[in-house]
Formats: sequence, C-alpha cells, structure tokens
Amino acid sequence: MATGDAERAFYRRLLDLGAQLEVEPLLDQALALIAEVTGAKTAYLELSDDDAAPRDSRDARDEPRFWRAHGLSAADIATVRATISRGIIGRAIADGVTVETPSAAADPRFEDLRSVQLHGIDAVLCAPVGTPAVGAIYLQGRATAGSFTTADRERVELFARQLAPLADRLASRWPGRRVDHTRSVRKRFRCEALIGRSEALARVLGEASHVAPLAVSVLITGATGTGKSLLARAIADNSRRAGRPFVAINCAAIPEALIESELFGAEKGAHSTATARVLGKLAAAAGGTLFLDEVAELSLAAQAKLLQLLQEQQYYPLGASAPVAADVRVISATHQDLKARVASRQFRDDLYYRLHVLPLAMPSLAERRDDVPELVEQFCADACRRHELRPLRVARRALQACADAAWPGNLRELANAIEAAVVRAHIDGSDTLGEHHVFPAAKAVDDAPSLHEATRQFRARYVRETLERLDWDVAEAARALDLARSHLYALIADYGLRR
Repeated sequence: MATGDAERAFYRRLLDLGAQLEVEPLLDQALALIAEVTGAKTAYLELSDDDAAPRDSRDARDEPRFWRAHGLSAADIATVRATISRGIIGRAIADGVTVETPSAAADPRFEDLRSVQLHGIDAVLCAPVGTPAVGAIYLQGRATAGSFTTADRERVELFARQLAPLADRLASRWPGRRVDHTRSVRKRFRCEALIGRSEALARVLGEASHVAPLAVSVLITGATGTGKSLLARAIADNSRRAGRPFVAINCAAIPEALIESELFGAEKGAHSTATARVLGKLAAAAGGTLFLDEVAELSLAAQAKLLQLLQEQQYYPLGASAPVAADVRVISATHQDLKARVASRQFRDDLYYRLHVLPLAMPSLAERRDDVPELVEQFCADACRRHELRPLRVARRALQACADAAWPGNLRELANAIEAAVVRAHIDGSDTLGEHHVFPAAKAVDDAPSLHEATRQFRARYVRETLERLDWDVAEAARALDLARSHLYALIADYGLRR
C-alpha cells in the first residue's frame, strides 16, 4: 500500500473507532497502520487501571489491564515493558505530554535506564492517552534512518485523542474494574460511608453536594434500605453546620402519643410520664442538624408543630406557654409517596411544600447494580471486623451472583445477607466467602458455568441493564439492541425479566 493510501486508511480507521462495538480488532489494524504511516518498526498501546498503583511503584513484569502490540514478539513486549516501567511511558503518563527522542540510549533523560542501554533503543515517540493520562501509545525505531517527524508526532497525538473516549468502554470490560462516575464529586463532597461508583449514585451525590451548604430544608426519598440516613449524615457533614450535633429520630419507631414529647420536649407535668422537664430532640440538635427519618409517620398534631418550626424557627414544648427559638436545620426522609398521603389527608399539604423545597431521590440497588460487588466486599470486611473474625476473600462467583440477584430490601437486605454469609463461611472453616454462603441453596462448586449458560447469563444481564438504562422503554431498548420489538418481548419473557 502506498504511503498516501496508508495514511488515508489510517484516518478512516480513526473515524471508525468510536462507532465500533468490538474495538480490539480495529485497534490492531490501526496500530499496524500508524506504524506504516510513521515508518515505525514497532507500535505498542497500553491502557492501565487508573486505580492501580503508580507505574514507578509497580514491578516491571506487571502486565497492564489492556495492551496491543504490532511488530513485537512476546520477548520484545517484555523488553518494552521493562524499558518503560519507570521510564518513557511512565514519564508520558505522569507528565501528560508526548515524549520524543531521536535516540533513547543517548538521551540524558533515560541514560540511567539499564534496559534502554542494554538494548540500544534509538528513536522513540510516545504520546499519552486521556486527560489525566490512563495509558500511552509507544512507537520505537524507524525503518529508515533518522528521527520521527513533526507530522508523525501529530498523527500519534491525533490517534491518542481519538482513543481517549474509548478508554472507559474498554475499562468497563476489565474484570473487577468499573468506571468511577463519583470520582469528581467525591473531591468536593465527603461521603466515605456511601460506597459505590455508579452513575446513579454519582447523580444523587452531585445534587447533594450543591444542597449541602444551603440553609434550606431537604427531603430525601427512596425505598427502604437505600441509605437515606447515610446521605443525610453526609449532607450535614458537608454543610456549614459540620461538626455540630447531628440528631436523628425515626418517627415510625416512636408511639404516636410520645412523638411530640420526643421531638419538641415537654414541661414537667405536661403528660403522665413527664415527672421532670424533658428536653426534646430539637433542643439536642441546637446549632446543628435534625434528621427526621420516616417523616410521613408524624401525627397531624406533630406536623402542625413542625410546620411552625420551619416557618418561624421556633416551637412550643408540650405544656409550655412560651415559644423556644430554634437554630436547627431539618433534613427529612421517607419511603412513602407524600403526594398520595397529602391527597388522602394523612399529611398536611403546606408542610409537604415546606419539606419538598429540594428533594433528593436515593436510588435503589436495582438502579446501581454496578455497585453491588464493591458493597459486598465492604460488608464482608465490616462483618469480619465487627465480629473479630479473620478476613475473608470474596469469590468472583459470589460477587456475580449478588450482582444478579434481586435485593428488594436494598442495602439493608444485602448487608444482612453478607453478615450471615460471613458466619457460615467461618463455620465451614473457609477462607473464601462463596456463592453458597450467601445463597445456601446454591451448590458449593468451583467449576465455571458452561459456555451456553454463561452466554445466556450475559445476554439476560445485558438486556436487563439496557432496559433499566432506558427506563424500560421497550421500543428504545429494541433499537439500542438492534432487535425487533417482538424479539425483545420474547427475550424478556424467556429470561423472566421484571421492571
């Protein structure tokens, strides 16, 4: 192929990269083409897990998460990795700039690298992939004498820019590796107790990060066990009241006759059990945050007092004739449909509007399945530590089984299941928490599923995730999956998928 034809083919390949579902074969061809148009003897592409140890602290024999090579034997690839483990690619990734040299062996920057000198490496061109860099494209040696040209550098950097958006797609297929959608928001919003990296969790954390510093009431909605109290605590910890009291009260756990006294306090003799003055949770939260979990369970009388608190920043303890000033921020939560309770006259509409200023919806585990493996490992470690048991490794089959299972009780149900599994594993004397420990009905087997069964599981999971991503719009999902709508309905029925 003539150079001009090769270059045109190279640019066509670049344009095709983003549209391909199977990226690896295309990258092989693109690497061959970039070697051809630049005159490079060899081309090597490496992408690393951005959560991995820094390259300069890793062993030279460590294999990166993803790599492709052209014109290199297995021994050559090992040499390249040894050469670049603390040198050329490491510098390109660390500095985020292209490294270019007519002779690495004669370059003062790399003269201390034994492998560079040993193998007499000459012309090198190395461009980082991504910002911040998660990998690099490395060209070594030229078919003809001389250095790489400015045009060669531009081609390599263009290739790196085109590849950057594909890095996350490739990373999402690495075993045990998920894209961390929460990374940027966690830099400004402290929420260590909220475990996960999913897009759904990132969305609510992003909203909470904007709400936290504001002096407004917050209503957190979501199914039971989704972590509403953890989000409330995180909002308080990131607010202007951080470090001051955080007082939580579960309105559903206190008898209706005592809720007002518990919340607002009571003067001596205000009711039969008030033998002395009782300070309520509002007084305990002074200067800080009051969290009302299951706020829908408040009696109508308590709702009226809470409305007065929110409107006037003062309240009356039971039996008191004078109001008490309140310096407190109120965060409330419920798993119930407050609009429906307003319609049935079980909840005051004026209080609903006061609480519903900035609502936050906590996603269910069904909406953040990608977080389940990380949650399982954390819950396992927590249970071992809490019960002073030896640490356990979680089997990959167990992680996958947990990710595939339905958890209607969300985080609470999953945490309880893993705690029970930890106990079963230790009773068995096992060092590994297996699928049969979490799901006792499962067989304790180590063999992998058949190819047919593994394919079926993958197809079912892929169809389910597509439907969930598109809010179960079957027509849109059929288009995304390139299936006839009737075929998709058949798959939904066959796999027993439910919204």
